[in-house]
Amino acid sequence: MTEKPYKLASRDYHPESTVISLPALPGHDPVLIGGKEVVLVAGPCSVEPREIMRQIARTLKTHGVGLMRAGAFKPRTSPYSFQGLGVEGVRILREIRDAFGLRFVTEVMDTRDVELVAETADIIQIGARNAQNYSLLKAVGRTRTPVLLKRGIAGTIEELLMSAEYIMSQGNEQVILCERGIRTYERATRNTLDLNAVPLLKQWTHLPVAVDPSHGTGSRDLVIPMAGAAVAAGADMLLVEIHPSPSTAISDGAQTLDHDQFADMILRTAKIAEAVGRSLRSS
Repeated sequence: MTEKPYKLASRDYHPESTVISLPALPGHDPVLIGGKEVVLVAGPCSVEPREIMRQIARTLKTHGVGLMRAGAFKPRTSPYSFQGLGVEGVRILREIRDAFGLRFVTEVMDTRDVELVAETADIIQIGARNAQNYSLLKAVGRTRTPVLLKRGIAGTIEELLMSAEYIMSQGNEQVILCERGIRTYERATRNTLDLNAVPLLKQWTHLPVAVDPSHGTGSRDLVIPMAGAAVAAGADMLLVEIHPSPSTAISDGAQTLDHDQFADMILRTAKIAEAVGRSLRSS
């Protein structure tokens, strides 16, 4: 019996690495998260108006990217900041999925919205500000939809694993752990992207590990090098923010790549993945 408090998430309990499978869409193979391929997820920080979302979807399809990120519900530090389009945002994501054959990752903030999001999202995201919202963690644990769990804004690695344990204890073992930067005394970047966490989590847990270099740095100039570093460190998934015109994005434009930069990121990151014996899965 493992002595670690995160029994279900521990590699002592489950020595083999977990691979999460998203069922195949028409014309595509299943997406395996946690295997040899590094899975790429991209999209705007927040769900944007329909035409912008369609532009982004077309770019993803051009590059063979089959997973979109976009927040319909947005937790913001200021109550006066844009809070997301809510239910309307979920509707837009459904339309984009139907029109372009894209899967999507989107956040849930409230236990009352879990059923709605679980019915439509391919992966439910628990954001950094809700990483220790235990009622919400248990609610998504009662679904059977994969969960992307982001590390708390000042959370330790063990706290991240204990949050995963809350989800898994309810029967949902399809959890992806996400390093998205933590708050430190350093102010040159929005957060401190702790890439030590990637190989350490790989030792401590069997769960797949994702990295979000967009939120982790807060600067588009740093996203591409840190995406490459994340792959070199062993990340199973990358989440990046893109937009056709980052300066006009509804939220987080400063850390968002334009479509040309996104294409450059794919080329560079694919080479790093190959160098460490993996490949970049963008479909």
